[in-house]
Amino acid sequence: MTRNSLFDVIIIGSGIGGLVTATQLAAKRAKVLVLESYLIPGGSAGYFEREGYHFDVGASMIFGMGQNGTTNLLTRALHAVNVSVETIADPVQIHYHLPNGLDLKVDRVYEKYLQNLTAYFPHETKGIRRFYDECWKVFNCLNSMDLLSLEEPRYLLRTFLKHPLACLGLVKYLPQNAGDIARRYIKDPELLRFIDMECYCWSVVPANMTPMINAGMVFSDRHYGGVNYPKGGVGKIAQALATGLEKTGGKIQYQARVKRILTERGKAVGVELVNGQIYRGKRIVSNATRWDTFEKLLPVEEMPRNEKKWQQVYQKSPSFFSLHMGVKQSVLPPGTECHHILLEDWQDMTKPQGTIFVSIPTLLDPDLAPAEYHIIHAFTPDWIENWQGLTEQEYEKRKEAAAWRIIDRLEQIFPGLDAGIDYLEVGTPRTHRRFLGREDGTYGPIPRRKLRGLLSMPFNRTAIPGLYCVGDSTFPGQGLNAVAFSGFACAHRIAVDLGL
Repeated sequence: MTRNSLFDVIIIGSGIGGLVTATQLAAKRAKVLVLESYLIPGGSAGYFEREGYHFDVGASMIFGMGQNGTTNLLTRALHAVNVSVETIADPVQIHYHLPNGLDLKVDRVYEKYLQNLTAYFPHETKGIRRFYDECWKVFNCLNSMDLLSLEEPRYLLRTFLKHPLACLGLVKYLPQNAGDIARRYIKDPELLRFIDMECYCWSVVPANMTPMINAGMVFSDRHYGGVNYPKGGVGKIAQALATGLEKTGGKIQYQARVKRILTERGKAVGVELVNGQIYRGKRIVSNATRWDTFEKLLPVEEMPRNEKKWQQVYQKSPSFFSLHMGVKQSVLPPGTECHHILLEDWQDMTKPQGTIFVSIPTLLDPDLAPAEYHIIHAFTPDWIENWQGLTEQEYEKRKEAAAWRIIDRLEQIFPGLDAGIDYLEVGTPRTHRRFLGREDGTYGPIPRRKLRGLLSMPFNRTAIPGLYCVGDSTFPGQGLNAVAFSGFACAHRIAVDLGL
């Protein structure tokens, strides 16, 4: 690459959204450059290795890797550049450990899950089925069409003519939230709190603030394509996409931290790295958060009006306090599932360090840890403000105290965990900010107040000509399959704009 190389598309960041955009465009013969500040691709879908343990940076509950339909977007993205990732099916999505003895497994088989849930709430049998069946209506609409850019009129017209009923069904659900529909059918307050947790565990907001489109996708796909773990770790997805990108003629440059997006006459025309190197492109895509894009990579005083308005509607979601543990095999009781959620008091669900999420990927892929050991990744939402203004000694002391509080709570489901720990690494929101390059370590936007479904979520184009955004700050939001959707949409919109 020379200093004056002109690319069709330059993509800032190699998160899954950025990589899907890049590979889709490279498959259409666009000249693509991805700039990644870290040593490996993937962002929060990356990995790290310590003392024989292969840890996932984020969660290991992966949707979008099924083999049927059109909603298996990660599988489709990989196939577009002739690569694949071997996966291991997870028979249970989540094992919930919730207040008042609500101990429930979300089985991959839909009818078995409904039986498990109605056993706790037999008086709500009809309401449970009607709510989750309505989620299937949303999913079936999505799963019957190619998911591309909703900003491209010809695609919308073509899709409507081909699938009129599915399109009308989705339009109906776009302004609705999952909580509104749940309350139509369900009255039991404890069950409604459970539906809140069903949403919170992936949207970080309760059901009344979770778009029904997203809920329909997640609550149904876990029984359709299922949750599938990539053999070798979640990082294999990004590695395979990066390999496919380069095989298809695209380029990815690591340790390339972008300092700013270059504009001329109001249009995005290139990027400058921190080392002064400049690359120019016909189109620029930011896989950074919208806060990082419009407050750091561009002059904050020139922020477009619609971005200011968006920030009034959405706020940064919390980051996470995380424990990556290597533990003795004996710590896990027989029949332990891969994913768990622990909450002792409903009032604490959305509080910092209230809900604990647990992934044990070695139950699916034992090769990620030394023989006779397992990985436990426990993480809980937390705000960066709780970790600011501390001396190094205060910071380490607070980390240690928080870590052992989490471990003590996990002893409820893993007796002997404390004594069985072989390796422990603790991360805070400051850690997430440092390694992922995300403002405040956030994992994406959440609404400041109840909104009408997804109608206020921004798409890929921005008010700055030539500049696009991709990832969890754009429609349809957070999660690997969601940001893959964003990548497909962004690539399609750019391909149309470039005449590809």
